[in-house]
Amino acid sequence: MAEAAARFASYGEADWRRAAEAALKGAGFATLVSRAADGIELQPLYPRRQGPRALRRDASWRVLARLDHPDPAAANDQALDDLANGADGLQVVFAGAAGAYGFGLAKADSATLHRAFEGVRFDAAQRFELDLGPDSEGQATGFAALAARSGVAPKSLDVAFGLDPIGALARSGRAPRPWSAEAAALAKVASFLAAQGFAGPYLAADARAIHAAGGTPAQELGFALSAAVAYLCSLAEGGFSREAAAAAISFRLAADADEFFTLAKFRALRLMWRRVRAACGLDAAPARVHGESAWRTMSARDPYVNVMRGATATFAAGLGGADSVSLLPHTQALGLPDARARRLVRNAQLILLEESHLGFVADPAAGAGVFEALTAALCEKGWAVFQTLERAGGAPPALRAGVFQGEVAEAAARIADDAARLQALMTGVSAHVDLAEAPVDVLPATAPAFVYVGEAVAAPLVALRLAEPFERLREVSDAARKRDGARPKAFLAAIGPLSAHGQRVGFARDLIEAGGLETAGDSGGDEPAASAARFKASGATVACLCGGDDDYTAHGREFARALKAAGARWLALAGRPGEAANAWREAGVDDFLFVGADAVAALRRAWAQVSAVP
Repeated sequence: MAEAAARFASYGEADWRRAAEAALKGAGFATLVSRAADGIELQPLYPRRQGPRALRRDASWRVLARLDHPDPAAANDQALDDLANGADGLQVVFAGAAGAYGFGLAKADSATLHRAFEGVRFDAAQRFELDLGPDSEGQATGFAALAARSGVAPKSLDVAFGLDPIGALARSGRAPRPWSAEAAALAKVASFLAAQGFAGPYLAADARAIHAAGGTPAQELGFALSAAVAYLCSLAEGGFSREAAAAAISFRLAADADEFFTLAKFRALRLMWRRVRAACGLDAAPARVHGESAWRTMSARDPYVNVMRGATATFAAGLGGADSVSLLPHTQALGLPDARARRLVRNAQLILLEESHLGFVADPAAGAGVFEALTAALCEKGWAVFQTLERAGGAPPALRAGVFQGEVAEAAARIADDAARLQALMTGVSAHVDLAEAPVDVLPATAPAFVYVGEAVAAPLVALRLAEPFERLREVSDAARKRDGARPKAFLAAIGPLSAHGQRVGFARDLIEAGGLETAGDSGGDEPAASAARFKASGATVACLCGGDDDYTAHGREFARALKAAGARWLALAGRPGEAANAWREAGVDDFLFVGADAVAALRRAWAQVSAVP
């Protein structure tokens, strides 16, 4: 084998760079470098690299199903079905929790919990991850009482109680008492659970709300670490040893469809927590980390694409070292998911684990240049955010000051702008949409009421979904179709032969239909009058010019004038105008459609000429 390999020439990075620069034809190697979240540069090529290992506690991750139906009897039916069909445990979601998204158990009294968990085996080595709402203490102790009544020794139960008043403050902006009193009360609840024999962890440093509000990976990591340190100090002051206090804290992170950054983020959290433990004089025992697929990347349109987003999120979180993963069913943004939706997300994880065997390797990204580089970069950036929060007194005072929320809002504005400008495409939402998509089923359920008590002391982080601006345009389109029997049309005025206009026609059709307008095709040609006549015959009231650069120069403005004269209320040009923007506008062009232009704003202007602005 070695002799056969020796017959082939050996090439290194320098050879690859020379070939790449030749292919770029003078554009320069720097054009292949992109800048991603947190200002991190993404190189086109990474050499093999060694870094510290980021190992999870167990051999593989655990599959958790959501118990989130407001009705305890229905929640029980779902839980039993999930546990009988492959789930390793339950994420118990209460109304108002970080992962509730409009639903969750409304109560935590004995009768409600007994009904919700009737028939659930507490002695079956299942994992329970409590996602607590406003009454977190009552919900945690209520579940503890339920578990104790099961007759199983508390120390043998795998329960993460999830107490997280800092996360509740971040989400609601309200606090029932000063942090010093909150910290003391938190330590008392943790001490009570420990005295009952539960092994914990009792507290959760939860950064999902940061991601849901548009935060960057470094902001998630820095916030999670600052919250964990605040909890560590609270427990230490409440009588816990440093080792017991550290063991009492778990972490929760969002996982999205950016597999590189998600995987690196989970690895980075483990390394950062190891650094905190070392500073406390503790060993490198791994943290317990739960991952949940990201709310902000969920779409209500073409929701089946969410299945793929969730599978990618699971892949990244699992390989990044998550101890357990729960996925939002693909219809979560539309309502309470039904059994079919729950089965899809459960089986997505089971396929990765049981058929693809992705849980067999510990830290599989170790040694891979891109993942080691991203992990190191996120450790550095996340640690800087953590230090900034600590200089402000820690996460609770920093949230009250509001600077951190402002920084998250700035990050959210950037990613929303990228989505609007088609720099970050969402399949089925801003690209490759299906205007005739069939509706999907969700369960009839009323969102349970909940109230966060206390004074408003901080600006709350508001969860977003990046698909929403496009979805609002589609809602206007649906209303128009219901009212008029048809959606408004946009005419694609093709100029020149197919070979010249085909690519831009495809781009314009994709973009315009993402805004809910149907498109009427055009065969193309060089006669402005003929194009204007076809526009009139199409029944459209708005239009877009689509052609090659040479055809635009030759007679594009004549087409624009003809279409405007024929009654086009809004006229766009597919492509960048360059230095000719003023000349195009004088000819009647209202907008220019290209990657980097604000597509949402342009589509709203189109709708303003068709019907009501969304």
